[in-house]
Amino acid sequence: MDFSAPALFLFLFLCFLLSCFFVLTSDRSRRSSAGTAAPPPGPPRLPIIGNILDLGKSPHRSLAELSKTYGPVMSLKLGTVTTVVVSSPEAAKNVLQTHDHVLSARTFNYSVRSFGHHDVSIVWLPPTAPWRLLRKVSANQLFSPQRLEATKSVRMDKVKELLKFLSESSERGEAVDFARASFVAVLNIVSNALFSVDFASYDSQASQDYRDIVIRVMEVAGKIDIANFFPFLGFLDLQGTGKEARDCTGKLFNVFQGFIDARSRERLSRTEPKDVPGTDLLDALLDLTRDNEAELDMKSISHLLLDLFGAGTDTNSSTVEWAMAELLRNPEKMERAQEEIRRMIGEHEIVQESDIAKLPYLQAVVKETFRLHPPAPLLIPRKAESDVQILGFLVPKNAQVLINVWAIGRDPDVWENPMKFEPERFLEREIDVKGKDFELTPFGAGRRICPGMPLALKTVPLMLASLLHSFDWKLQNGAVPEDLDMEEAFGLTLHKARPLRAVPIKKRAGPTS
Repeated sequence: MDFSAPALFLFLFLCFLLSCFFVLTSDRSRRSSAGTAAPPPGPPRLPIIGNILDLGKSPHRSLAELSKTYGPVMSLKLGTVTTVVVSSPEAAKNVLQTHDHVLSARTFNYSVRSFGHHDVSIVWLPPTAPWRLLRKVSANQLFSPQRLEATKSVRMDKVKELLKFLSESSERGEAVDFARASFVAVLNIVSNALFSVDFASYDSQASQDYRDIVIRVMEVAGKIDIANFFPFLGFLDLQGTGKEARDCTGKLFNVFQGFIDARSRERLSRTEPKDVPGTDLLDALLDLTRDNEAELDMKSISHLLLDLFGAGTDTNSSTVEWAMAELLRNPEKMERAQEEIRRMIGEHEIVQESDIAKLPYLQAVVKETFRLHPPAPLLIPRKAESDVQILGFLVPKNAQVLINVWAIGRDPDVWENPMKFEPERFLEREIDVKGKDFELTPFGAGRRICPGMPLALKTVPLMLASLLHSFDWKLQNGAVPEDLDMEEAFGLTLHKARPLRAVPIKKRAGPTS
């Protein structure tokens, strides 16, 4: 852990005060497990801090290594927080399906609490009435088959704009920053679904500003903070996490509020009947608040927009970047994917969403990317609402439960050659990513499965197929595939630490017409 000197001093000083909590917690744990199933095994614990130091800078990797010793259901004590980590398909199925009704609540860290997001967020609320309303609204107004079909033209337009930008870069022989380029395309897809406007262009600073904010929000949300493990220390904000979270999200809230205010004024001046449906999510949300009949208020709307905006842009764009990085590292896989796409689509045609079903190898590339680089490596933490058994081990009430999908995706007992990028494995195995096959659950499963999965499964394959169909690719400055940096930057979501840069080589004129 990387504490500042004042934070470390205060933390050590408070350790003495926390000793009584350690004793009480240990006694309570022993009493809860007496006469019942045994608690999961786990690494030795230090007094007060427990296993905090075992997390390291990349918790998903550290926990994966520990699970090799302590098994697929493992218990750690992170300060005052009892944490159970599952890292096998069978254990994940127990959490996400068998005991989903007991394990659907959330634990939330200090950064989320610091700006009240846990009280109104579709991600962090427990599965009660307010959460069900938010899920229903987002499903019906954004992710239903009807809405996805209605917004298909927007996605196609944004992909064409991406191809135009890449074509111009190709003519200049310039390398493209994939992180930024893919983010702009996804950002505008999402902003049109939410507000019917583009948020950025490829030659504007706005795209980088939005990306920096979104990535910082995700990094802060996944940051190892003292207050995550000793919640009553949150008011001290020893590491400045709360302030950083409020600053980052405040910038986005100001943007959203500007759109809300402008749309509200515009709606007042409309002459059409009030019951005419809106064209985007913001209109739908304002319709729900009309006449004060719904449970939604402006605060709920802003926080819902934050969830959809952050998750929708960050995860989709980073998945496209990871996929391209893996293909550039494995030129024979890229060649096979391109051959399939160009043969099925035609040299001078534009890839359509309907074409994706005809591209099994392209779909396998996407699945293999999700296996090796799941957007949320530990998913979102769950909370046990009562004692429950996972594979015969006791998970006590109020325990935090983490599902290490990153570890499951690299488990040699589950996958042959797990560290290799081999899309072919999905041509031989009927495995999907929609929450039924627990070897591969990048979106989670059960009632808390990611609501944006339907949009992601349209956006990512369409963008990737279009990039591979329209261009050949090479690394900049003569770099060789074996030297491509694949280091990760950990947060609530998993990013490539150093953005991928590659040169597009355009061979056809058709795709951007």
